[in-house]
Amino acid sequence: MYPGEDEVERKLEPRGAVDHRLERLIDRLPQRFCSTVRWLRRPSSVWIRMPLGGLLVCGGVFGFLPVLGFWMLPLGLALIADDVPPLRSLRSRLLDWIERHHPDWLAM
Repeated sequence: MYPGEDEVERKLEPRGAVDHRLERLIDRLPQRFCSTVRWLRRPSSVWIRMPLGGLLVCGGVFGFLPVLGFWMLPLGLALIADDVPPLRSLRSRLLDWIERHHPDWLAM
């Protein structure tokens, strides 16, 4: 295996491929949120995931307002990333960075 081969393979993963790093992060959530996130990530939930992700991104853009927050932007992008290949690649690179710099976040 040459250097970077794993990263190239990860970018070519199809939509249905499971990213075990993301699954480990989801497992660290409280049970109530964990089950909700798993339900939202199912392929059949695309009709809820896309509009919800779009609303969260819009809310994150207006994060300077009192009710909304900047936390909404990355959460919305993470939801949309399941369906948009360029964002999926960006999410994979972000998980690579987390794996290198904060491996304890992915530990069980």
